[in-house]
Amino acid sequence: MPDPFDELMRQSLGADRVLSAPGDLFSYAYDAALEKRLPGLVVLPRTAEEVALAIRAAVSRGIPFVARGAGTNLCGGTVAPTGGMVIHLSRLNRVLSIDEKRRRAWVEPGVVNLHLQKILAPRGLFYAPDPASQKACTLGGNVGTNAGGPHCLKYGVTSTHVLGLEVALPDGTLRRFSVDDPGPDLTALWVGSEGTLGVVTKIEINLLPQPPVVETFLAAFPSMEAAAQTVTDTIAAGVVPATLEVMDRLTVEAVEAFVKAGYPRDAEAVLLVEVDGDPARVAEEGERARAFCRKNGARDLRVATNDREREKLWEGRRGAYPAMARLAPNVLVEDGVVPRTKLPEAVRAMRAIADRAGVRMGLIAHAGDGNLHPNMVFDERDAGETARVKAAGQEMLRACVDLGGSISGEHGIGSDKRAAMTWLFSPETLGLFGRIKAAVDPAHLSNPHKILPTTTTVIPAAAVPAGPVWRPTSAAEAELTVRWAAREKQAFVIGGTGHRLAGEASLPCLDTTALNRVLRHDPGNLVLTVEAGATLADVDRALTHTGQHLHAAGEGTLGGILSRNACRSPRLRDQILAMTVLLADGTVVRFGAPVMKNVAGYDAAKLFIGAWGALGVILDVTFRLHAAPAVGEAVPAPRPEFWNRDDLAPIKKAFDPENRINPVLFERP
Repeated sequence: MPDPFDELMRQSLGADRVLSAPGDLFSYAYDAALEKRLPGLVVLPRTAEEVALAIRAAVSRGIPFVARGAGTNLCGGTVAPTGGMVIHLSRLNRVLSIDEKRRRAWVEPGVVNLHLQKILAPRGLFYAPDPASQKACTLGGNVGTNAGGPHCLKYGVTSTHVLGLEVALPDGTLRRFSVDDPGPDLTALWVGSEGTLGVVTKIEINLLPQPPVVETFLAAFPSMEAAAQTVTDTIAAGVVPATLEVMDRLTVEAVEAFVKAGYPRDAEAVLLVEVDGDPARVAEEGERARAFCRKNGARDLRVATNDREREKLWEGRRGAYPAMARLAPNVLVEDGVVPRTKLPEAVRAMRAIADRAGVRMGLIAHAGDGNLHPNMVFDERDAGETARVKAAGQEMLRACVDLGGSISGEHGIGSDKRAAMTWLFSPETLGLFGRIKAAVDPAHLSNPHKILPTTTTVIPAAAVPAGPVWRPTSAAEAELTVRWAAREKQAFVIGGTGHRLAGEASLPCLDTTALNRVLRHDPGNLVLTVEAGATLADVDRALTHTGQHLHAAGEGTLGGILSRNACRSPRLRDQILAMTVLLADGTVVRFGAPVMKNVAGYDAAKLFIGAWGALGVILDVTFRLHAAPAVGEAVPAPRPEFWNRDDLAPIKKAFDPENRINPVLFERP
């Protein structure tokens, strides 16, 4: 990096907030993963405006940049390109405001997760996402990877609790986004984008009241499979604890040698369960969960009788990673997800892979949502052992995908898992992700070479000839219809049950009401996939007598309810696991996976919420179901004035470059 840039940053920020000495730079050459690359400069801004200034200066010189918090990322996500600029956000660490009545807060990205929890506790509030690294990890990093933690089983991952963002875009412009903005849900796009779309400078978060009663207990099992089966049985019966955490014997032995949490050393697996809520419900659900433990051979059921005992049990779980790190110089942590009912099979597959590779592995799982963390200990100075560990990790992730899961539940993709994205997504979907990246960051300087595989090409929309515009009765027919429209350069609108946009009566309408089938119901994993033309009445009929429910309200088709963002209490967006979409060129793309946690790729599905069909045709949606019913509230959704949203225009072009679908939304008056 040229010295003039170094000097410019020192003049702009102050000499004490610019690092360029080799010894200083080496501290920023790596995160919690193995990859190391020496940056050319580190800047330590104190304000959002200084972040934006640093970005503008870097972009004007073609210098790539990456935001960094505590450096706890496990996938190389916060390692800058060689010679690039690190924007260290540790000094943007203020809790800006707390609205106790509305249960909202504005925070800066450098706020440490546990520090926030300590501020909220005296107010009777808490912030639900609680990664195991919460003593060190920052809120900005949590947003970047859409982090979870043990309590996300009941309360949801970071995206569920982020209400708004201020972002320094890759051109150095500061913009604010809110889940309440009209049009596509841009807030969700930035959550989990790993800094590839700009740098988050402020975060509006949702807060929750502390539950009146919390009960925590530990159960010891004769096998990991028995513990995993207990988890499946418990949730299938409609009991959804706040946490269901599993650790295997090697992990337990390491934990006891490190923190002496009181775990039984002779157990092949332990299950840490926490239930919370009102006293009667906690008593009932706690006893039902323990009954399933006994059914699957548990012994040594230990219920915490006070806060000290509860904290001791949790100290063991939170200390699992550092405990494993004491066994060898290095730990490789993978982050696979499978459908919950596939947990026993996934455990067997991972152990077989580790045995074949001659790798020592401890296994931890957020078992309630199917998220497994194999922890492989090794010494990176041994090149052969390091190669075996890396290969075993990739094979374990591949096994998760083969079981219907994902390559990341909460750690992100970074640089480590870019190649594995091709296992999850089609070339068409990866091409769309590339177009989204290019739309927001045309210079490709914001945390480049992350998330997307090196083979990703930015594929322009291409017309493919086929049949007429009509009322399709299958997704395949809809695909042919839209390909025909692309060939003929025919604009069209999307219609369901009468919520078409005014002023577009002259355009053909693609009517989706015949796409109304329930494609898949997996009661064991509480997952439902339904076509977008189905109504809530269709869903209710499909779930009759199952004891499972979709929390939603609204008239018309599900595609229409989502497109109008007509169900916000409870928010339907937070129940979406996956989505299949037909783009304007006839390309079918799929986002997400039918698992409880998945942070692979951009969360593009939520862009379709409130988009009024402007980005593409929703073909089907996969939802997370609930064991208890809830009364939903529909809200009116007036026609949005999209043309006033300049930040949406490049996103629209990434999906529909010729503005063929619902074109009036992006036509300036």
